[in-house]
Amino acid sequence: MIGRRDFITLLGGAAAWPLAARAQQPGKLPIIGFLGAASASAWVKWVSAFVQRLRELGWIDGRTTAIEFRWAEGRSERYAQFAAEFVRLKVDVIVTSGGAVAAAKQATSVIPIVFTVANNPVESGLVESLSRPGGNVTGLSGQQPDLVGKRLELLREMVPGLRRLAILVNAGYRAAVIEMSEAEAAARQVGLDIARFEVRRAEDIAPAFDALKGRVEALYVCSDPLASAQQTRIATLAQGARLPLISGTGGHVDAGFLMTYGPNLADLHRRAADYVDKILRGARPADLPVEQPTKFDLAVNLITAQALGLEVPPTLLARADEVIE
Repeated sequence: MIGRRDFITLLGGAAAWPLAARAQQPGKLPIIGFLGAASASAWVKWVSAFVQRLRELGWIDGRTTAIEFRWAEGRSERYAQFAAEFVRLKVDVIVTSGGAVAAAKQATSVIPIVFTVANNPVESGLVESLSRPGGNVTGLSGQQPDLVGKRLELLREMVPGLRRLAILVNAGYRAAVIEMSEAEAAARQVGLDIARFEVRRAEDIAPAFDALKGRVEALYVCSDPLASAQQTRIATLAQGARLPLISGTGGHVDAGFLMTYGPNLADLHRRAADYVDKILRGARPADLPVEQPTKFDLAVNLITAQALGLEVPPTLLARADEVIE
């Protein structure tokens, strides 16, 4: 687990993360427990956006609040452990995402919980409804399953004549399984042959790639903390197998994915900070409606495209919000 001070260094400097005041006034500051489902290195940009927005709202780590970070590194068995630790620490609010939200909700029905992104929060039982969450949980919905058709459209534009598609999914992560079902349905509608490859832990990833070599022409990676924690490994294996791959998590292009299309996660983390601000000032999660993404990003990695021998269509490049070259 990356420690709190190590993560602060990752984010780029002690000036932005004053610690002295907290040491001088232990226990007197409201505590924010941040449970990251993936790794600190994978989420640096998004957490930086969260912390920066908190600062803008007057919540400065070590001065007016204290932030405790825990990182599950894509291992879902850690969620309950860290959620229970936050309960013991008596944090004032828990911030988390994805499958870790359910673990936090199971650990406490009292401490407010804000999810930075959660797919199908109503269907998964996290909230009663988007407009009236009820209970102690609220936040931002990711809408990942709603975007799979657009991702397949982009992938087919990048890979003309695409016929055989693999879908890589963490079968132990409910939201990813829902996304997989949506992807399979969308792929069948456009006449693609589908091969599903299920993983549950990091050790399953390399064997999955061994199984799909030569069988497919492109790869769709369902979003989940395991994929985020293992993004560089997945990208490397995909390039070795000469497979273009797409996902819905923006940071994956930095690791070598060919394309991503999905909600702007930095924006969602900034907006999550607004929820935290309201809660620390007395609002109840039950009264704060779940909000939808308003910004969606297309990112393209030209280095990966070149390595795969792909020419990116100018029309697609013109629509990209981020281009790595």
